[in-house]
Amino acid sequence: MYVIQNGTLYTMDGQGVIQADLRWENGKITEIGPGLSTQGAQVIDAAGKCVTPGFVDAHSHVGGISGRGPNTADVNEITNPLTPELDAYYAINPQDKIFETVIRQGITTSCIAPGSANVVCGWVVAYKSAGKARVVRRPAALKAAMGINPKGCYAARNQAPMTRMAIANILRTYLRDVREYMDKKAAAQGDPDKLPKYDLGLEHGIPVLEKQIPLKVHSYMHDMMTLLEIAKEFDILVTVDHAQGASDYLEELNDPHIHGVIFGPTSEPLFPGEGGKLDYECCKGLDDEGVPVSVMTDGPVTTVDLLLFEMGECVRRGMDPVRALAMVTSNAARIVGVYDRVGSLTVGKDADILIWSKMPTLAADAVLEQVFIDGERVYQKEEG
Repeated sequence: MYVIQNGTLYTMDGQGVIQADLRWENGKITEIGPGLSTQGAQVIDAAGKCVTPGFVDAHSHVGGISGRGPNTADVNEITNPLTPELDAYYAINPQDKIFETVIRQGITTSCIAPGSANVVCGWVVAYKSAGKARVVRRPAALKAAMGINPKGCYAARNQAPMTRMAIANILRTYLRDVREYMDKKAAAQGDPDKLPKYDLGLEHGIPVLEKQIPLKVHSYMHDMMTLLEIAKEFDILVTVDHAQGASDYLEELNDPHIHGVIFGPTSEPLFPGEGGKLDYECCKGLDDEGVPVSVMTDGPVTTVDLLLFEMGECVRRGMDPVRALAMVTSNAARIVGVYDRVGSLTVGKDADILIWSKMPTLAADAVLEQVFIDGERVYQKEEG
């Protein structure tokens, strides 16, 4: 049992920012309020410090990419434009040292997706950075991709998809096949002689058509309106991942089919043209429109220390610092579908907790001092 005393709690729920104590036991937050009893507890004095939920990285590949050479990207199956039957869960190495690195960045949960080589890529998993029971949600989404990644992978082979036309057609055809497969299963009414042949790839699309999970789509400004059109056509939820250029479509993206926009990474213009517009201001614009918005690392494709930088840039472009913090806590958790477990300091939720020397979205010299996952301290800054 732990009790944090005297800290400023950024609860990221209805309580807002409060001066209070926080207690947790057996991995769950059990009480928040002033003057909590410390009997039998380890006490942490957080006077003058900020206490936040653990960060949720809404788009990551950590644990599934071990290097830059051939056969090191276990989350990127570049063999067929359609691989919906795949599952990122089987690509993750839980002992990868990258998880120690993301912990030091305050990332306690990562939404780990297959890579973006294919038009439909496979299931996504929400995964803790440490602990014994690390899977938070599986599946969290079905990954898909539009634009330069599938084009770049398959055009060199002189096969479809070489164009955006082909990408849109392949995605539509897959969703149509899933719908027809569902209709045949329903018509069979459980009769094994009438059921269609089992197809794992189509099975993986059923939660998307049933709106249980979103289609998580790699897309830039060239593809956003095509994606929205497809989402409306099939009445599904989608997330717009990467989303550079979203500032051109703020009103259009305020649509019930948009489950969230996950902006980034912004360490560099990844692709001249479609990925070269680093419009941090879109995050404030989307938030003002009421669109759930988050930021990402995309690590380890790019560096895993981007979240603080991205939040800071959004604040510099006019975003409220607490709303910026929401992009990697409550907003990200809702987009990933794990807000019932993480993303806020709320009684009953997992004790994924960060202690900072200062407010991290305001102070460039804020230091992350302690990290707890499921109530266990997994990082403490060394003195000196």
